Amino acid sequence: MAIIETGATLHEAHRDNHTHRDVNGGWLRPAVFGAMDGLVSNLALMTGVAGGSVSQQTIILTGLAGLAAGAFSMAAGEYTSVASQRELVEAELDVERRELRKHPKDEEAELAALYRSRGVEPELAREVARQLSKDPEQALEIHAREELGIDPGDLPSPVVAAVSSFGSFALGALLPVLPYLLGASALWPAVLVALAGLFLCGAVVARVTARSWWYSGLRQLALGGAAAGVTYALGSLFGTAVG
Repeated sequence: MAIIETGATLHEAHRDNHTHRDVNGGWLRPAVFGAMDGLVSNLALMTGVAGGSVSQQTIILTGLAGLAAGAFSMAAGEYTSVASQRELVEAELDVERRELRKHPKDEEAELAALYRSRGVEPELAREVARQLSKDPEQALEIHAREELGIDPGDLPSPVVAAVSSFGSFALGALLPVLPYLLGASALWPAVLVALAGLFLCGAVVARVTARSWWYSGLRQLALGGAAAGVTYALGSLFGTAVG
């Protein structure tokens, strides 16, 4: 157990040393993983097609088609998923809101019982529940957090989820196509750029996890490289068979 050596008062020492990472990832996690998904899927798609010894134009068209299809698919999936989740939560909140309106005393007693189950003295639990139940909106928020584990004022937005997923996936999927758009005629520049992007994404993920940046970067580089290698081999095999 580490001992904090500081001349600050106790509350200041606790404030300065008792901080946590964002365990939910905030915006960083979905953005990075969306870009990583675009990188891996489009790199694998392009290398698979390139393994079949097709023209440069075909590889570019494949990469752009993969970018568009993947980005729209991600956006549609995220929108539907988040919208469905939000509708379910709002339906449950309506149920709780009706119960608070029809049976306020029962809901207050339920809240007091919850606090008692967590070790609060019975009399204090009843008083806390009574005071918190004075404001219907505050009571709804507390019941939602305690019973449903949600914050009514912080529900996810389907539009934000869809737009962020579209943008991050498209950005990641663009990297392996970019060298071709800038004039490259071989596959290896696209692979190098994509692998560098994978390493960077993996390193950024270290901000969310407790791993070191180089470990996360190398792990993602290895996984993306393996996916590209397998699809290139399959493309070569199928290309030979079809040819």
